[in-house]
Amino acid sequence: MGQCVFCDVIAGSAPSKVVLTTDHVYAFRDISPVAPVHVLVVPREHIADAGELTPDHGDVLAEMMVTAQKVAEMEGIAESGYRLVFNIGEDALQSVDHLHMHVIGGRRMGWPPG
Repeated sequence: MGQCVFCDVIAGSAPSKVVLTTDHVYAFRDISPVAPVHVLVVPREHIADAGELTPDHGDVLAEMMVTAQKVAEMEGIAESGYRLVFNIGEDALQSVDHLHMHVIGGRRMGWPPG
């Protein structure tokens, strides 16, 4: 296994429960879900976090968003609503240094989160 667990997941050398894949994005179930639906959408390209995104990443970010929409449809939460979350850094509790978006739904969300 390498240094990045999500790179290992994408490569197939770490286990995951795949939900949807494309040429540039991999979506899989979170191992510690906070709601009935909790899927992570990650780019196949290693990018540490959303703070490192540049205009050159526009296509990857767009594909992540479209994948999140497809996941919400597949999981039956598109109409009732869902939350998309990017965490950046330690204070936001980012636990893996690989860009990932949480697709969270299946129950009413509280505010503020967490």
